[in-house]
Amino acid sequence: MKKIGILFGKENTFPSAFIERVNALGKEKDIIAEPVKIDEVIQGEPTEYAVIVDRISQDVPFYRAYLKNAALSGTAVINNPFWWSADEKFFNNALATKIGIHVPNTVILPSFQWPDDTDAGSFRNLDYPLAWEKMFEYIGFPAYMKPFAGGGWKNVYKLHDKEEFFQRHQETHQLVMLLQEEIIFTEYYRCYCVGGKYVKIMPYEPRNPHHLRYSADFSPSPEMLQILEDAVLKLNRYLGYDLNTVELAVRNGLPYAIDFCNPAPDADFNSVGEENFEWIVDTMAKYAIERAEKQVPGVDNLTWGQFILHSVVQKPLE
Repeated sequence: MKKIGILFGKENTFPSAFIERVNALGKEKDIIAEPVKIDEVIQGEPTEYAVIVDRISQDVPFYRAYLKNAALSGTAVINNPFWWSADEKFFNNALATKIGIHVPNTVILPSFQWPDDTDAGSFRNLDYPLAWEKMFEYIGFPAYMKPFAGGGWKNVYKLHDKEEFFQRHQETHQLVMLLQEEIIFTEYYRCYCVGGKYVKIMPYEPRNPHHLRYSADFSPSPEMLQILEDAVLKLNRYLGYDLNTVELAVRNGLPYAIDFCNPAPDADFNSVGEENFEWIVDTMAKYAIERAEKQVPGVDNLTWGQFILHSVVQKPLE
């Protein structure tokens, strides 16, 4: 018998539904699911799980270390904890520019306050004052400022001019922020991607209150649907995420990838709605079972994206 574990925190609806669905679908395959249980973590020792679905290690460093140790002995961790530890939103945008995906003009900013245990000498490579006017010309206003790593719409600011930028930047303390062009869109989509092959395109209205964001009065044409799906698949295949969401804003008929570093995306019934919830529960259950069937103990069963694979063989991005 093979076990699929799910590692989670405060969320309630998805984990229990996922476990129930895996147990229903995996019964004849001798595959079961359960919440991950940890009472000790010894270096180099395997876990009892063929697959672990990670929903919480971004907030709990202990869990991230546990998952890396598990992966060393052959657990297929969804998502790859090594890549997740290294990835962030600015790199994702930079990668998108190399593989032909439209993204907003974006720059990264040093934190307003020095990080702990640093002083002026730590920043002698920064050429002060920074080229603010050049950056403002490149980005334009209104603009958005948000953390280069993070999510949940935390510490996101809409800025109307450079005076507001300097005021708000002071409030970000030690956070490293992105400054990003505003995309005035006619349509906006939040897209689940599972296993680099299963895609759910969801009309999404980020300007609505949180509980109404999946209630939108637009839908993609067949041509746009294909364009969106191709962009979602390409991004996730290069990044190597087994589970992710991509947010795409359509401006002048072109989709712009706004946010695509969401390896523990919202899957709560109360926010995504019944149809989307059913899709993600069923698709993730089937995919986790696929991974369990293919899992081989003692070897690397992680997913590595095309960016890493191209780097290993020194193949250009395309």
